[in-house]
Amino acid sequence: MKIVTVLGARPHFIKAAPVCRALAKAGLAEVMVHTGQHYDAAMSDVFFEELGLPKPAYNLGIGSGSHGEQTGRMLPAVEAVLLKEKPSVVLVYGDTNSSLAGALTAAKLNVPVAHVEAGVRSFNRRMPEETNRVIIDALSTYLFAPTDDAIKNLQHAEVEPNRIHLVGDVMYDTTLMFAERARQKSSVLERLKLTPKRYALSTIHRADTTQDQNILKQIFIGLTDTCLDIPVVLPLHPRTASVIGLELKEEFRKAGGILIEPVGYLDMLRLEQEAGLVLTDSGGVQKEAFWQGVYCITLRDQTEWVELVEAGWNTLLPPSRAASLRQVAREVVGKRGRAIQPYGDGRASERIAEILGKGPNP
Repeated sequence: MKIVTVLGARPHFIKAAPVCRALAKAGLAEVMVHTGQHYDAAMSDVFFEELGLPKPAYNLGIGSGSHGEQTGRMLPAVEAVLLKEKPSVVLVYGDTNSSLAGALTAAKLNVPVAHVEAGVRSFNRRMPEETNRVIIDALSTYLFAPTDDAIKNLQHAEVEPNRIHLVGDVMYDTTLMFAERARQKSSVLERLKLTPKRYALSTIHRADTTQDQNILKQIFIGLTDTCLDIPVVLPLHPRTASVIGLELKEEFRKAGGILIEPVGYLDMLRLEQEAGLVLTDSGGVQKEAFWQGVYCITLRDQTEWVELVEAGWNTLLPPSRAASLRQVAREVVGKRGRAIQPYGDGRASERIAEILGKGPNP
């Protein structure tokens, strides 16, 4: 069996690391296609190096652009690869334009699609990612769901039961695989002169956050005010860096904020392990904070990971109210939720490889 994996963004590389190993161990051939959606070395190359991912067989070099433009350029490029490689399955991760392009191209060529992180929903159709998720799930033969809630979402959508597989969350596999290495290898705390549990870690990058200048300003007002109580470390995503004004950056720094370039996976994992609080608009970082036992404030109206809110590990703060972040942070810093284990046992990748090795159900 030949599997073509289409990926292109930072979260894909993290999710793919354990799956690549599991596929190889199961004797399944994998051809990796990097669309180039994330092309900056700090957002791409460093993850391949640290996570031990094989060099992609194809790098399409698509780059950035509007959603329609970016996805449109991907489709013929991915199609050419699939026509050449003739895979048994196309594997995609999550909810990005790269994943949508991979799934849509495969479906039009009658190649089965396997979707890792199937059934995840925010129920906010204003998010491009939500549209991508729904379409990819509809096109997929294999729907690899990370949680019971994801299973329920697929059942509610009346997806055929034989297409649905509860496997667990592959990001949890990655966290378990690299947690100790991050403690041993990363020197990010020393480089930034950070005291464990005496700083907050923030990531701000979503398109619906960064495209609205008023929302982005409210978030930076909140982050800057929070710095008066606890230093906030902010690895600056290229999208955010391209739209944030110099004045907001300087105000953040003057208040004690620490702006840094994007970091690799091991440094990010280490920052999460020792943070006193996480402030993010990222889906994946919400879960990573939970796995490190760190409370998270999510600067969004909804979250895909509702179980973390329900268990008291996550507070939603709408971006329109982000200027009140300092007060919310005071209320939750150091707080812990109740013990839950919704994301599996760290063997999701093995289950995916086993299911793919058996072929599609009739």
